[in-house]
Amino acid sequence: MPTLRFTSFVVFAEMRTGSNFLEANLNDLAGVRCHGEAFNPYFIGGEGKQELLGVSLDQRNADPRSLLRAMVTGTDGMSGFRYFNDHDPRVFDLVVNDPAVAKIILTRNHLDSYVSWKIAMESDQWWLANTKHLKTVRPPFDLEEFTARLDVLQQFQRRLTHQLQATGQTAFYIDYDDILDLDVLNGLAAFLGVEARLQALNYRFKKQNPEPILDKVSNPAEMQAGLAKVDFFALSHSPSFEPRRAGAVPSYLASEVQPLLFMPIKAAPEARLRKWLNAMGGVQTGMDRQSLRRWREGNPGHRSFTVLRHPLARAHAAFSDFVAREWMPELRPYLKRVHKFTLPPKGKGFASAAEYREGLLVFLDMIRHLHNGRTELRTPPHLATQGTILQGFASLQGPDLVIREDRLAEGVAWLSAEIGRPLPALPAAVATGPYALDSLYGPDLEAAARAAYGRDYTAFGFGDWQPGF
Repeated sequence: MPTLRFTSFVVFAEMRTGSNFLEANLNDLAGVRCHGEAFNPYFIGGEGKQELLGVSLDQRNADPRSLLRAMVTGTDGMSGFRYFNDHDPRVFDLVVNDPAVAKIILTRNHLDSYVSWKIAMESDQWWLANTKHLKTVRPPFDLEEFTARLDVLQQFQRRLTHQLQATGQTAFYIDYDDILDLDVLNGLAAFLGVEARLQALNYRFKKQNPEPILDKVSNPAEMQAGLAKVDFFALSHSPSFEPRRAGAVPSYLASEVQPLLFMPIKAAPEARLRKWLNAMGGVQTGMDRQSLRRWREGNPGHRSFTVLRHPLARAHAAFSDFVAREWMPELRPYLKRVHKFTLPPKGKGFASAAEYREGLLVFLDMIRHLHNGRTELRTPPHLATQGTILQGFASLQGPDLVIREDRLAEGVAWLSAEIGRPLPALPAAVATGPYALDSLYGPDLEAAARAAYGRDYTAFGFGDWQPGF
């Protein structure tokens, strides 16, 4: 395979990760030029600078591509820049999605980086070239500030990693401790595809705070106690293998009379709300984004809403609907092959409530495996978690109101007050399936629903299902 050649590079880093030192050494490589923080919101390349490569700060802000082009065409050899999470967000996609831009990811222990940042903030000394000018301070450790900063940086790293994976690219990862390794920096030169190699390291920028971390803060005992509460390794994180969803605009129901938009969740009380909206004088369906925008523009003061259903009741509704209509044809052979459960013949119901209940338990177990990424099955909206569906809504625009099914009457009253118009009473709830959940309910069903939809239970605070609901 031919050697990958890059036209430019970007160093993804953060404050206090050693990026100044890395830049100085990159600039010692013949044919390589790093232009500093080229897309910092407050300057262009370095503090106080208002122009770079013939591009002014105003020109860069108006069109960041102009500076990216200037780096490729206006610099001999290979050029690049340092990019932090709070730099121009437009640039992120421009460089990450371009395989001709080499990606260098510089990281540092988050605690070391934070304490170094606190010292720099308090001393106002952001880099050190002469050790006789060193200022020594001992800032306090602030747990809330640290965790907030940690969350921002981790989210940015996850976004960066995901985008590289999605576009089939790799990066050169380098840790703060590696930047003093001459072999590693020369390996970086090889990654960039340049022939030059460093003979020695450039120590223009000196390490400012080499002391043990506990000696750098004024409250080390408080820092140790606070850090014991930080989940660095995301041990409490519940991984989700459920695919992301987009807002399903064609499923939206827009009233043709009232300024109300219903964003239904499959296997939730969609039919009841459709009947209610129709009672007002008609419903517009099958919209796309353009027609949805026209409806919104034609209904000033509109309100959008969705309705959540208890996960067990929703699974019961989905299973009943599947038995009646089989909207997922691949599920029948899958249940027989993997779960050793045979559904009744198509068009036939279960012979007894006990058999239906057994099928519901199997159905919930299948959903558990589906959400854990253990099956080859797709995830139709009937089986998706309600949290994922709401995230899909939010990718376009989230609903104004999220109503629990058991508080639907109060939700309707709120909508009526919001639009300043009387609304008809809700129609009676429609029975779900051939057997009422009241007669089927038991702790084993609840446990199976929690295993299948644990993320919804946690996210929305659902308790055990209450008979009679």
